[in-house]
Amino acid sequence: MAMMTLQDVADRIEIDDLITRYATALDAKDWDRWASCFTGDATIDYSAAGGIAGPVAEVRQWLAEVMAGFPMTQHLVTNREVQISGDAATCRSCLFNPMGVHDADGMVLFFEGGYYRDRLVRTVDGWRIAARVEEPTYSTRLHRVVLRALETRPASA
Repeated sequence: MAMMTLQDVADRIEIDDLITRYATALDAKDWDRWASCFTGDATIDYSAAGGIAGPVAEVRQWLAEVMAGFPMTQHLVTNREVQISGDAATCRSCLFNPMGVHDADGMVLFFEGGYYRDRLVRTVDGWRIAARVEEPTYSTRLHRVVLRALETRPASA
C-alpha cells in the first residue's frame, strides 16, 4: 500500500466524522443535523430493513415519525472500509443498533445489525453522503418479547 498523503488522512478523518455525525444525529433525533450529512439530491434506502427508500426530505419525515416511538436508540457505526478516488468515495461500514421500547414491565431492548453501503462526494461544505443503502444481517425485533412490547406500548410512546 502506498504512503498516505496528508490529504488522504484529512479525507478519511472527515468521512469518519461524517459517519459519526449521522449516527449521533439519528440518536438525538436532530433531523436538521441528520439531513446535513447528505447531498441535496441524495437517495437513502432502508427498505431491506423494513423502512422506506427515497430522497432525504421523504426519509427524514418518515424517520421523525418512526423514531418518536423509540425512547432509546444507540446507533453504532464501525469498521469503516473507505475507498477514495478524487472527489468521490465509497464506504462500507458495520452498524449495530440497540433500540428500546417501553412495555408494562419497563424497557424492552432489541438489536439490529448489518452494513451501510455509502457513495460519498466532496462538496464545498465537505464530504457528504450521496447514496446510502442499509443491508441488514440480523434483528431480534421479531422476538416474542419485543413483539409483545411493541403491541402493548401506549399510543404516546
